[in-house]
Amino acid sequence: MSQITTQVQELLSRMTLEEKIGQMTQVEKNSLPPGAVRQHFIGSVLSGGGGYPVNNSPTGWADMVSAFQAEALETPLSIPILYGVDAVHGHNNLRGAVIFPHNIGLGAARDAQLVARIGRATAEEMAATGVHWNFAPTIAVPQDIRWGRTYEGFGGDPGLVAQLGSAYIQGLQGDRISDPLSVLATAKHYLGDGGSGWSTSRTVFPIPPGFEFTTKDNKFQFMIDQGDTRLAEADLRRVHLAPYIDAVQAGVQTVMASLSSWNGIKMHAQRYLLTDVLKGELGFTGFIVSDWGGIDQVSDDYYQAVVTAINAGIDMSMVPQDYERFISHLRQAVEKGDIPLKRIDDAVRRILTVKCKAGLFERHHPDPRHLTLVGSAQHRELAREAVARSLVLLKNEAQTLPLPKDTPMILVGGPAADDIGLQCGGWTIEWLGKPGNITPGTTILSGIRGAVSPSTRVIHEAEGQFKGYEDQPAAIGMAVLAETPYAEGFGDRADLSLPVADIELIERMRRCCRKLVVVLLSGRPLILTEQLPLMDALIAAWLPGTEGQGVADVLFGDLPFTGKLSYSWPRNMEQIPMQAEDMPLFPFGFGLQTGTQKD
Repeated sequence: MSQITTQVQELLSRMTLEEKIGQMTQVEKNSLPPGAVRQHFIGSVLSGGGGYPVNNSPTGWADMVSAFQAEALETPLSIPILYGVDAVHGHNNLRGAVIFPHNIGLGAARDAQLVARIGRATAEEMAATGVHWNFAPTIAVPQDIRWGRTYEGFGGDPGLVAQLGSAYIQGLQGDRISDPLSVLATAKHYLGDGGSGWSTSRTVFPIPPGFEFTTKDNKFQFMIDQGDTRLAEADLRRVHLAPYIDAVQAGVQTVMASLSSWNGIKMHAQRYLLTDVLKGELGFTGFIVSDWGGIDQVSDDYYQAVVTAINAGIDMSMVPQDYERFISHLRQAVEKGDIPLKRIDDAVRRILTVKCKAGLFERHHPDPRHLTLVGSAQHRELAREAVARSLVLLKNEAQTLPLPKDTPMILVGGPAADDIGLQCGGWTIEWLGKPGNITPGTTILSGIRGAVSPSTRVIHEAEGQFKGYEDQPAAIGMAVLAETPYAEGFGDRADLSLPVADIELIERMRRCCRKLVVVLLSGRPLILTEQLPLMDALIAAWLPGTEGQGVADVLFGDLPFTGKLSYSWPRNMEQIPMQAEDMPLFPFGFGLQTGTQKD
């Protein structure tokens, strides 16, 4: 019997039912008044998207997490909490953290070692602030790019997702999970969330403040997100289970259940998939955490929902607000015999084992010496490299790219050229993200200005209104287009055509320059077939994050274009979702390559 097994068994033998249920309860930080962690023996606290402290700085985060931890250590058994965040492309709730490209960009880079290095850098910035649990990576295999979470997937091929997902897990967890700068990874969302069909979602969500969408009742109907995956089991396994096999083999310690359904039954109720397949067949020894309020969706009868989900295999419930109701119903279910104590003990044993493996019993508070890792120059250089590697060159007429650094004049159009928020997309400081100067970084425009020669004039006009240049066109025009930031079901879109404003920007700039380069910031391929003839060069830059110099590095030939599409690029909306017989505008794996100015 190992030391950890002995320690866990000794703790379990001393725990009351209340203490066990507390360990199975995860609460959002803003829902916990002072003393609640101590009073209810809460096992885990989380920050959801946008869940940062009043002082959103590395010190502010460390102080916040330490305060919750101090309460946990005041309980009779001094079992530490596990603090979790959605650090899906860097420690992205924290202002000043390095924001890496979203997974769709890393999928285009196709470099497992690069992904592992990014996982490691993210872990270091998280652990420096006392956060040792990352709700990442998403190892969904999106099949319909209308889904608002497409950019969270590495690609549409299960083999690619499995390779990069396991690399990210290994980067986060390091050689030793107990290392002070390692964090726990989470494979999510189990299972089949990337296969949900259009118009199968039943989720209606209140529209958050600032989101650019209005309805009469101020509510938004999700279309794919949290929907139903209607597949035979063989297809579910072939496409969607494959990355989890690799994740378990890579040593992932937590798995998050999906808010989606499989053939009409919510995943949080799927005992066969959660317990028989994941814990049994795949040999997963960690614990399963619910998604945000996921147990609530199992049944309109909350008591029955708790009974069904816990018996199905959910070990920890992300409540996230009304935790007292969950605790009360779970206690009642055990006392009535509807949930066996053996199932409770199994869940708590799994949770405690993971906490022991992570070294939380020996390391209660973050080391202030590590705070300098947040936003470090080394991490920013890594992100810059990742940006350059993620860019996919889709068109390059007459070798327009790379651009000479001594180009006499470059006209740059579009607000996205000088906007960190648009570069980063969703899950950046706020849950849905937002435009503007939301966190430190380098915009694409700044990167361009830093790359060209002193004699080059770089003129930026957000609307692309370059008066006087239609008669005397500039050598190069560059239109930077961007999707408005979104996350989850708020990004479910029936039509992926370019907005009218973007089409008009392209048309205006085409008249003002001899060669037009288009840089597209997006969380998925967009429909631009009709506009393609107006472009001399087209770059899919995805959602690159805070280090916009990486785009300039490739534009001007300091580094070559090497990225390859991780999703097929449709010609029109009729090709979505893409079928095997469709002829895409650009196929999966497509990407033009260039040399460098040194070649």
